[in-house]
Amino acid sequence: MEQTHRQREHWRRNLGLISLLLGIWFLATFVVIWFARELNEIVIAGFPLAFYMGAQGTLIIYLILVRIYATRMNDLDEHYGLNEPEF
Repeated sequence: MEQTHRQREHWRRNLGLISLLLGIWFLATFVVIWFARELNEIVIAGFPLAFYMGAQGTLIIYLILVRIYATRMNDLDEHYGLNEPEF
């Protein structure tokens, strides 16, 4: 089955969004841990920032990333006419 130009463009924009969100995921997951000692000097609500990010911060970031992806993909699907019918 041959892909149309619109499908290729949709897939290219989808991969760009995935790349951006994976970059943010990588920063939140690994870079924060790498700089944990330096981040512990910053205190939020009585807890060092690295501890806070490990306990709650990254989970909040993950939920935000999932929400952004779902919303943006719905918009892209609608724009390219590839959305699923609503029931």
